[in-house]
Amino acid sequence: MADIIGLVLPFFGLILLGYVAAKITRQPEEALGWLNTFIIYVSLPALFFKLVAKTPIAQLTRVDFILANVSATYLVFGLIFAAGLVLRRASVGEATVQGLAAAYGNIGYMGPGLALLAFGEPAAVPVALVFCFENMLHFMVAPALMSVSGGEKRPAATIVPDVARRIATHPFILATAAGFAAAFLSFEVPAPLQRLIDYLAQAAAPCALFAMGVTLALRPLKRVPAEIVYIVPAKLLLLPVTMYLMLGLAGNFDPVWVHTAVLLAALPTATNVFVIGQQYGVWQERASATILITTVLSVATVTLLLYLVKSGLLAGDPFP
Repeated sequence: MADIIGLVLPFFGLILLGYVAAKITRQPEEALGWLNTFIIYVSLPALFFKLVAKTPIAQLTRVDFILANVSATYLVFGLIFAAGLVLRRASVGEATVQGLAAAYGNIGYMGPGLALLAFGEPAAVPVALVFCFENMLHFMVAPALMSVSGGEKRPAATIVPDVARRIATHPFILATAAGFAAAFLSFEVPAPLQRLIDYLAQAAAPCALFAMGVTLALRPLKRVPAEIVYIVPAKLLLLPVTMYLMLGLAGNFDPVWVHTAVLLAALPTATNVFVIGQQYGVWQERASATILITTVLSVATVTLLLYLVKSGLLAGDPFP
C-alpha cells in the first residue's frame, strides 16, 4: 500500500499545490491563460505525439477496444441523462450536463500523467484512443442535445460544420493523428527535434495538474446539487465498473489496456463540463461543485483502484 500512496501522492500533491498557490497569491483567473495555452497547444500534444508515434500501427486500429470504451461511457451517460429527466424533472439541457458530469472524466489533464506513472509507456496507446474518440463524441453530443433543448440557438446547418471544425482542429487530436501518420510511415524524428518533444512532453503532467488545482481554487463550492447523490457514485464507481465489464465482454485485451481504460473511467469529472454548462447557461454552478467534489473523493477511489490493480486483485480480464 505504501507503494500506491507513493504513486498517487505526487500526482494529487501537484493539484493541491496549485489549489494552495491560487488561494495564497489570489491571481485573477486570466493569469492562468498562458499556462493553459502551453498545456493544451504545446506540452500535451507533444506527449501524445511522442507516445503514439512509437507504437506499432496494428495497436492503433483496435476498433473493438474503441467501441467497448465508448459504449461503457455512454451507457452511464444515458442512465444519468434519463435520471435527470425522470427523477429531477430537468430540462434536456440540464440533463445533458448532468450526464456529462457522470461520464466525462478528466482524461486530458489527469489521464496521461497518472496512467503513464502507474502503468508505463504501454498505457500510451489506450490513453490516446480513449481521449480522441471520447472527446469526439462529447463534442458532438453536447451541441446536438443542446440544440434539441433550445439552448443552442444556431441552426443545424451551422452547428455541424462548427463541431467538425472543433474536432478536426483540436490540438490533442491533431497531435495524435500526426503520431498515427508517423507510426504508419515508420518516420524517425530527427534527434534535435525529438529532444525538444521530450522536454515538452515531460512538462505536460506537472503543468496540467498544477493548472487543475488553480482552476478548482478559482471556482469555489457555492451550491451543492441534489443530483450529487447519484452523479458522484456513477462517475467514480459505476463508470469504471461498467468499463471493466464491457471490455471483458468485448474481447481479449492486454491487461494494461483494460486497467488503463478503467483508470481513466475512474477519474473525476472534467473541467470541460463546467465550460459546457457555462457556454449554454445551464447547471454551471452545480457542475463546478460536482468537479470539486469528485476530484476530492477521487483521491480515495483512485488510490483504491490502483491498489486493486497492483496487488493483482483486479484481473486484466473479468471473464477469463
